Amino acid sequence: MSQWEDVERRLQRVRKLAQLMDDKFAIPGTRIRFGLDSLVGLFPGAGDAATAVAGLWLIVEAARLKAPRGILVRMGVNLLVDSTLGVIPVAGDVFDLYWKSNRRNAALLEEFLKRRNSP
Repeated sequence: MSQWEDVERRLQRVRKLAQLMDDKFAIPGTRIRFGLDSLVGLFPGAGDAATAVAGLWLIVEAARLKAPRGILVRMGVNLLVDSTLGVIPVAGDVFDLYWKSNRRNAALLEEFLKRRNSP
């Protein structure tokens, strides 16, 4: 397997996790999408901790792909905002529908990889 194939495989896993966590389901008749982050986050404390661990994996994968510190910090801030505000009952659950930190972080990583690998 070439280096680029390995990077593409890892990026595909990141995309799948972001989609599962933030956009897997839709509210019928609306453009609102949500994922496991919103569903699991309904369980106070433990749910938010579990979704934070999933989000942390995405940041670890970015570090393995040698994303620069600035991008890792931005990803960490996205996750911190999601995790901190997500614990607020009801308001945090509504916030989760719109913030989508995993999707934001996957986009940051993908943008970095495209810039790094472009001629």
